[in-house]
Amino acid sequence: MMAEDIPPLAAEIRRRIAATGPMPVSEYMELCLSHPAYGYYMTRDPLGRAGDFITAPEISQMFGELLGLWAAEVWRLMGQPSAVSLIELGPGRGTLMLDALRAAKAVPEFRNALTAHLVETSPALRQRQRETLSSLNATAQWHDQLADVPEAPSIILANEFFDALPVNQVVRQSSGWHERIVDVDARGRLAFGVAAEPLRLFEQTLPLAVRAASLGTIYEWRSDHMVLEMSRRIVHAGGAALVIDYGHTQSADGETLQAVRDHAYSDPLAAPGLADLTAHVDFEALAFSADCIGARTHGPVEQGIFLRRLGIDTRATALKAVAPQAVASQIDLAVDRLTGGGKTGMGTLFKVMGLSDRGLERLPGFDHAS
Repeated sequence: MMAEDIPPLAAEIRRRIAATGPMPVSEYMELCLSHPAYGYYMTRDPLGRAGDFITAPEISQMFGELLGLWAAEVWRLMGQPSAVSLIELGPGRGTLMLDALRAAKAVPEFRNALTAHLVETSPALRQRQRETLSSLNATAQWHDQLADVPEAPSIILANEFFDALPVNQVVRQSSGWHERIVDVDARGRLAFGVAAEPLRLFEQTLPLAVRAASLGTIYEWRSDHMVLEMSRRIVHAGGAALVIDYGHTQSADGETLQAVRDHAYSDPLAAPGLADLTAHVDFEALAFSADCIGARTHGPVEQGIFLRRLGIDTRATALKAVAPQAVASQIDLAVDRLTGGGKTGMGTLFKVMGLSDRGLERLPGFDHAS
């Protein structure tokens, strides 16, 4: 590869490695996504057919509408506080929030009580969100981090947010568990490696199912900072949170780090800053952290089950009743994509987990009575 073909962030990462040595996978992922000048999310709108991937809110308005009505029902279960924050983490283009706020008009008291808060660090996406929400007469505020949102009874939505948080990786070796790192190989290219020294006492922190893993096994975990902040907020001021993402319901070993560019998988080290990097979400770890701070957990359940309990089939029927045949067919396809399985379906791969203060014993979508 000629020097002029090297992505700017790749050159920056090589300079850092030359100066201070190999970096952990989590640091590499953080730079790829959030570097202020070259980070993937900081410089572009990655969504839609012209981007690299499509999220559930972009597939159909039904997704955001159902979450808006879910939030309204949660607000009712909270005792209908006169002021409530509807917070979205990583709002993308603002499509989910737009559809949720539009659906909330069906419950005027809830709509009048809420203030929308969008937690977003990307200047490019913030601008897109402002444009999206400009069609609504909505009070919305933007924040760099959840901790910046004023304390208040809150309903938090996190759709495909946790998968993009940096993931740590370790590799089982004969001498113990070693941190997986990113280094520069003999050809001058970025390459994965392992730290020379094992992590002391690390095995004691692992789930029991992972401790007996074979040599070469990779284990991933994330910082619990975000789920602790979500849980602290809803336990302290009241409310609930909804986490929707792809991942596994029980902690397990195995590598899930992946890169997506132009709607296709690619090498995570090939084009730093130009491809989306994600890793599966460990819902058991999220639930453990939330429980430690006093939050009640609900689920997880598969996304398909959750959306059907919220009434996606009924909503689809209502939309098709007033739609041309071609549009009606697209509505059916959207339902299949959101609730189905297989390679193109999101219904089984994606899971939904609720968090709430201890006073909320049930949340809609997590029981058959929803």
